[in-house]
Formats: sequence, C-alpha cells, structure tokens
Amino acid sequence: MLVPCLGSRCDAPMNVENHMKRRSQESIRNVGIVAHIDSGKTTLTERILRYTGRLTTMHEVRGKDGVGATMDFMPLEREKGITIQSAATFVQWRDCDINVIDTPGHVDFTIEVERALRVLDGAIIVLCAVGGVQSQTLTIDRQMRRYGVPSVAFVNKCDRVGADPLRVCQQMRDELGHNAVMIQLPLGLERHHQGVIDLVEMCAYLFEGEDGEDVTRIPIPDDVLDVAARQHQILVEALADVDDTVAELYLSEQEIPKEVLIAALAQATRHHRMTPVCVGSAYKNKGIQPLLDAVCNLLPAPHHVTNVALDQNNDEAEVVLSSEPDDPLVMLAFKLEASRYGQWTYCRLYQGSLNKGDTVYNTTHKTTHKVGRMARMHANQIEVVTSAQAGDIVSLFGAPCATGQTFTDGKEHNYSMTSMYVPEPVMTLAVAVENPERRTQFSNALQRFSQEDPTFRVSTDEETGETLLGGMGELHLDVYIERIRREYEVEVEVSEPQVAYRETITRRAPFDHLLRKCRGGIGQYAGVVGYIEPSEDGESYEFRNETSGGSIPKEFIPSCDKGFQRAMQKGSLGGYPVVGVTVCVNDGRYHSVDSSDLAFQIAAVEAFRNVYMDAAPVLLEPRMKVSVETPEEFLGAISGTLSRRRGNLVHCGSFQGKATLEADVPLAEMFGYARELRSVSQGKAEFAMEFKRYDRVPEAVQREVLEAKDQ
Repeated sequence: MLVPCLGSRCDAPMNVENHMKRRSQESIRNVGIVAHIDSGKTTLTERILRYTGRLTTMHEVRGKDGVGATMDFMPLEREKGITIQSAATFVQWRDCDINVIDTPGHVDFTIEVERALRVLDGAIIVLCAVGGVQSQTLTIDRQMRRYGVPSVAFVNKCDRVGADPLRVCQQMRDELGHNAVMIQLPLGLERHHQGVIDLVEMCAYLFEGEDGEDVTRIPIPDDVLDVAARQHQILVEALADVDDTVAELYLSEQEIPKEVLIAALAQATRHHRMTPVCVGSAYKNKGIQPLLDAVCNLLPAPHHVTNVALDQNNDEAEVVLSSEPDDPLVMLAFKLEASRYGQWTYCRLYQGSLNKGDTVYNTTHKTTHKVGRMARMHANQIEVVTSAQAGDIVSLFGAPCATGQTFTDGKEHNYSMTSMYVPEPVMTLAVAVENPERRTQFSNALQRFSQEDPTFRVSTDEETGETLLGGMGELHLDVYIERIRREYEVEVEVSEPQVAYRETITRRAPFDHLLRKCRGGIGQYAGVVGYIEPSEDGESYEFRNETSGGSIPKEFIPSCDKGFQRAMQKGSLGGYPVVGVTVCVNDGRYHSVDSSDLAFQIAAVEAFRNVYMDAAPVLLEPRMKVSVETPEEFLGAISGTLSRRRGNLVHCGSFQGKATLEADVPLAEMFGYARELRSVSQGKAEFAMEFKRYDRVPEAVQREVLEAKDQ
C-alpha cells in the first residue's frame, strides 16, 4: 500500500550492533500493537516478524504444533492463549527500523498497555471486522489520548462471516470520535477475501502462496471499481478538509499526485486529525505488508513528536527535548523485568546517546549507575548492543530503579519526565504459605512481582497478620498465584477474593483536639482546631491551612497534613482507606519546648479519629463497566443475570444476530459470573469488565459487609 514495492524483506539475520550505528531519526518508528482481547494482535505481530525476516516459520497462538506465538513466550500465555505481559521486538521494513511492542488485550493487564503507550510514538489499533469497537477498544482509546499517541487502524479478520470494515470505520467515528478514513478496502469478504484495494494508488493487491508472501499488483476489478472510486473520493475530501495543498488541488479540479496524498495523510495522522484505516486478515496472511508500509509512511518518527522534561534545578521549568543523538542524555525507565539472575530495565531514549561503560544519573534516587550489559529485546531473547541513540528502546542489566524514573548523563541535567498513570487495585486476596520452609522463596516472588507490576500490591493485615495481594481482577491475581507456584515452587492457600472498599464522609464535622503528655523531661504538646468535610469531587484529599497569628508555627503545618493523611489510611467504619476528604485547620496551640513534628502528627491523627464518626462515614464500592457479547437468543437471560447482581443496564444493541450489552455492576457481585454466563448461554457468550468508578454502597449492603468483617 502507498508504495508500489510494498517494502522488502531481508532474509539474512539482522546484525544488531552494526545496524544500530547507521540509523537516522527519520528511519525509526516506535509502535505498539493494541486492541480488545482476541482481536488478533499477537497473530498480527507474528506475521510482521515473518515478513520482515525475523522469523522463518510462523506459529499460531493456539497452534497444533504446541510451539505458540513468538511474543507469547511465558508458559501461562501459551496455555491460556492470551497475552499476559507486553513483549518488545524490533524489525526492519523498507528503510525503517521499527521497535514493536505487543500488548495484552485483557483489561486486568491494562498497566502493560499503559506503560507501553507512555513511551511509544504511534500505535496500530487492531479491530475485529465483525466485533468492531468493543469495550477494551474504548479503554485503549482513552489511554492513547492520555499520552497523545496517533494511530493507524487495522480492521482484522476480514475473512470471517459477518465482516464489515466500513461499519467498523463508522463505529470509530461514532464511538471513539476519530476522523477515521478508509485508505484500503477489502478485495472480497468472508471466504472470498483475497486481498486489499489501495485507495491511494487505486490498485489492488493479491496475497498468494503458503505464507502470503507472493504479492501481486493488479488493476481494481470492474465489479468493485465504483465502490473504490467512491471511497477514494471520500478520502480526498477528508484530506482537503485538513490540508491546504490537497484542498487547492481539489477545488481547482486538478489531479492530485499520490505523493501529495501520502504527505497529507502523514501530517494529518501525526497531528491527530485523521486515523487511516487498513484492512486484512492476519491469520490468512493478507494485508500485512501494506500495513507495514502505512506504519513507515504515516506514523511519526521520534523527531516528529514533542517531548518535554521538567528541570528540577529550575523550579520544574519545562525543557523541550531535541531527539538529537549528540545532545545530553535523557531516558525514561518504563518497565522492569526481574529474573532470578538479575533485573532488566526497559528504557526509552528521548535525547542523546548511550554507550556501554557510560555512567548515568537517576534523577529520582540521586544515584549513579554504570552501564554494563545493554541489549535490545526480541521477545525473551537478548541481543546485546554496545550503543543506542535517541529514539531507541533498550534494556539495561542491573539498573536499580523503579518504573517511571528518569536517567540523565549527570547532575547538571537534573530532569524528570512525567510518569505513567497507574490505576488502583480493586480486589485483594489473603494468601498463606503452606510450607513455612518456603517463606523466603515466597517473599522473593512477591518482591519481584511488585517491582515488575505497579498494579500488583502487597500488604499485611494488621489485625490478622495475613499477607494481602491486591490486583485489577480475578484473572490478574490468579496469574500471579500460579506463577508463584510454578516459578518459585511455593504452594499457597488462597482465601476468597475481597473487594477493595473505600470509606468517605458525607457531612462536615468540627474538631478541637489538644495533645498534652508529660512524663518527665520534654513532653508532647500540640493543639489542632478546624473541621473535616467532603471534598468537591468525592475522591481526592485536600489540606487547607487557614491559621493566622502563628497559632501553629509554619514549620508544623506539614506535620498536621502528614498526620491527617496517616489517619485516613484506615477508617473507623470498617478499617478501609478513607477518600474524598477536605481537612481545614484554622487554629491551634503550641508550646515553645514541648511542641514537635511528632506531637502535631499525633494530634492530627487523634483529632481525625475522634471526629470521624460525627461526619457520617459511608462505604464506597468499586463499580465495573461490564460488556457482554452474546447471540441474540440469550439476551433476555443474560440481562436477568446482570439485574440480579445489582447491575444497571447502560446500553444494548444487536447486529446480524449478535447482541452487546453494557452494564454498570458492583465488583462484589461479579465473582463467579463467568460460570453463570457460560451456563445461561451454552458457552456462546463472553464478557469483559473494567473499573469504572467508586460509588456509595446501599445501606442494607453496607450493614452486611460490616457484619461479615466483624465475624
């Protein structure tokens, strides 16, 4: 697509070290493959690896050979047939070097998508030609908007019954708000799908041979020529709306050269004014080469993207990074992959160069690290390099840091880049080691997994001493439990999943508390006066200092703030974290000798706990957006299952015998839903859910929750 040669494939193994020394910024693309679960992301990645020469033999996600897809290298991924963690690789296509990250589609592993999009310059968003825009597609779109990532869409599975790429393109417009425009059409659909029609070149391509590598360019067949001409006109008109050069040629009724169309498409895509839509069937090896051409021609190179760092030496003033290899180094650590033999830290270089033996400065920890082993990753294979430059994604061995930390070449460039959004866990499990002799291995596993995954949280119940694992859902936690058993050979007892409730207050309550303790020598003396009230958004914490006249010395105001935040870690209603509170301190008392930081912290904690129940606290529960896809015949029964689980139906639609439901359901009611859904739909329906918001628990349910906790 877009260029007659359709790219070229290099059959010789890539010499990574030599290759990295001779690249320009214009040749680099950093691309993620994102989609709803089972849309074909990993199959598409496997085809990309084959056609770019990285593989000689393709394998399937659920293939009969038992090998599994290259990027799904974890045993659990191959057993379950899903992607659990993102995997990185790099390929060459035409004159482009493409860093590719294949991401999970299941919402429980959304952090993998989040951190990939944080460091990528573009994305391929894969949609099923039958399912179209699905629940996780909406989540991914929000994530791409959060980091300003432009995309090319690939409508996959055009060989399936009911495939309709034009309908999917319209869904992207209606449901995602994209200015989606077809730049390809399928040449045949369902079992007649043979290839694609290029709406820029106005020609067609057939994909033949066992692996679809025999690409033949042909004229557009007469029976679809009118449809292609109409879609070409739509494409040109859409470009004329966003590009002056195309508009002038169009209005003067001149022929528009393909080079002008490609340049306009690239500009519109990179500036989020348009989303080009490609088509094909990854499983049937059709349309992958034109998609790669679109990635090279339309998605941005590193220097096309404006990246900003904050100068910590200059009041966090914004610094625009240059993407030049010769400028001072700035890179961001976005993923940790710990093994029993050490830790690999995935980094994206935004500016400057990095060589083996260089010393880098961690601007968060204020520490230095000498670069030893450095590699580019091909799934779980390590390909060692000795240098990298702006735009590259590399892994450093043994770099001590956490996800989202910035490295520079020294203290004089004390920059930090904005980190990624990390959602809060919504579910917990209590676990216990069956064999006490394996506690060390258990501790090592928890430490490793919590380092790798910011949404996997480990804590201890102060009352029972139990180890609590927090995560994004049942599948998320099940995977880690299974990994503990397999990778560390630790058998654990697991309790029933628990909902991560929160507490909040519903009215204002004043406090006036004086801490006065004297046991010989220096005592403790601190007084705080003010009130607590619900915050405006019902979620955030705000501390306001309205004292005057030095009633509380200014050096002790942060101590009060710290004390209130400490008190909110565990509410008096049910022992859950407290959210959505504004604390105002407007008066106080102090002693010139006995007042201290600790005294004011303790006074704030006691003041909050004394007044908390007067503020009429209530429980909040996580509510989930549940999307169900089912044959229409089971629609009524499935609606009933959601209603019985305190669900509110938000949307219901159907197309060609398939129905989709979207409901707002409390997480506490969703345990075991997969089994019930299989039962009422004869195994033909599937569902996905993601966290939506915290909402107030009905009074009767709140009583049940608190009574169960007291037992």
